[in-house]
Amino acid sequence: MTDDPVRLKHRQLEKIAMAALRMARVLVECGARVRVVHQGATLVARGLGVEPVGLRTGYASQEITVRSGANTITRMMTIGPHGVNHRLDHAMRALAARVSKGGMTVDEVEAEMDRLAKTTPRHPLWLVALAVGMACAAFGRLLGIDWLAFGPVFFGGVLGQALRMFLHRRGVNSYVVAAAIAFVAAGTAGAGARLVGSTTLNLAMMAAILLLVPGVPATNAQTDIMDGYPSMGSARAVSVLMVMIFATCGVWLAETLLGVH
Repeated sequence: MTDDPVRLKHRQLEKIAMAALRMARVLVECGARVRVVHQGATLVARGLGVEPVGLRTGYASQEITVRSGANTITRMMTIGPHGVNHRLDHAMRALAARVSKGGMTVDEVEAEMDRLAKTTPRHPLWLVALAVGMACAAFGRLLGIDWLAFGPVFFGGVLGQALRMFLHRRGVNSYVVAAAIAFVAAGTAGAGARLVGSTTLNLAMMAAILLLVPGVPATNAQTDIMDGYPSMGSARAVSVLMVMIFATCGVWLAETLLGVH
């Protein structure tokens, strides 16, 4: 019966559960650790009038069970590609805190999440590429490259970051992307350093791929394990390892083509 109060309650519970799961999903995709993800989902659920009974966050999916009186419901949601977006991460955390104070409906929460996803500002792609190239070159100097290799490393980093954004937008496998970036960035830096007469060819090729170092996932992997979420932490650690393996393959191919040993 459509007017059965139990069924109506379950439909409302489902909407709340999905809103809490969406908050959790966005936080995971922005690079938040599991404890923060669960806090965000819990704040949303409680702010909307229900009590979370259980939360599980995996690398590819997550689920939540919420309760209101004698009624409970469990729902699951997939997780998209993992990345790092601190602006959206903190905007979603602030929204969760607002929801926890009460006074918002499920539809209002969903609309606000839509708005944040669309309007949270991002740096221009060209600025990101230039900044990454400069960071690679600067770290290269710290590692010991000579000034002749500074320019080639900078251009290698810029090309690598531009390629990363181009391929990610087209949904290319992230590990294949890592190998392609390593090959292009290391190859560009190595060829350029050789052309200008640098004596630090190997270091230049290594410095150009520093943009691939998965610092946030690696830190989160350790934190999640220490916080008592070994499954997610282990999955993130394996992902970090896979990125480094594919990056190594890309550098090895570039070195082979350039005859660098």
